[in-house]
Amino acid sequence: MFINAIGQYVPKDMIPNSYFTDLNGLTDEWIFQRTGIKSRVRASSKETIEYMCKKAVEKARPKLPYDISEVGLIIFASYTPSDTVGTVGHQIQREYNIPSAKVFYISSACSSGINAMEAIKSYFDSGLASKALLICADRNSSYSDDTDSIAGHLWGDAAVAYFFSKDSYSPEETEILAINTQGLGHIGLGPEAVKLNLPKGGLQMPFGKDVFTYACTYIAENTQKILKDNGYDIQDLSYFIGHQANMRILKNVAQRLGLPEKKSLSNIERMGNTGSASALLVFAMNYDRYEDSDLVCMSVFGGGYSAGACLMKTGQRQRQRGAAPKFN
Repeated sequence: MFINAIGQYVPKDMIPNSYFTDLNGLTDEWIFQRTGIKSRVRASSKETIEYMCKKAVEKARPKLPYDISEVGLIIFASYTPSDTVGTVGHQIQREYNIPSAKVFYISSACSSGINAMEAIKSYFDSGLASKALLICADRNSSYSDDTDSIAGHLWGDAAVAYFFSKDSYSPEETEILAINTQGLGHIGLGPEAVKLNLPKGGLQMPFGKDVFTYACTYIAENTQKILKDNGYDIQDLSYFIGHQANMRILKNVAQRLGLPEKKSLSNIERMGNTGSASALLVFAMNYDRYEDSDLVCMSVFGGGYSAGACLMKTGQRQRQRGAAPKFN
């Protein structure tokens, strides 16, 4: 399974920590020490989740080695959809006239993107599809409450689009070596720890300590397991990308794994927690950083609870080394 093209969309508006000082008394220092967040990207009224996803697909499409009409599977992954019937996936199918695609929506909190990738691989392995589009986005600001002093300051908005194929079209393409996911509703506080109960309440994280404990454990363990299962150890890893929920989680995981800081990629300081799109977005934003055959692991943890990991190897790089990551 190979990545053919990637697109991303990041809203233009940046909300600094000082905004929350005026709103609920949380200072920049207090937020940064506990989360590692300095600002978060926030969608405007124009930047709906549909708009962000369409823009991400538009940015990926010119890089495709085949016509978009050949896509046989479209999955929209999110926990903050605006519509669960006429989904973003169906809207993209209509927008680009992709008549033969199977289309569905998948949600597993912040693990949704990795779960969708595993589903795509299953479709490829079973012969039900050979080309697929994953649209992964969260518009957390549609449901979050800025006055919530527990979690209101965490959330950002963003979208990514990844095109996959069963077979390779170019030696430059990144290969997906393995994907593993887990449902973890049976551990800790499970479904109570992160909630989006409508119409009773918006996006909430009332038990952050429980989330922190299990996120650190499973993100680290799943990284170690997927490496071992595929004949690698931690020293072979070029880059690690964890779910961008909290910088303290990322540093804790890196310490458990014995990873040097330069190998752990993140964007949370600038962008906040962009939900299920976050790890995929970090990979996309750093694409010009990777060199030939870099081994990259994404490992995520989400509400529910849920978790997943993906191991990738980059292809041949046909551009200048060491280029700075691009945000748009």
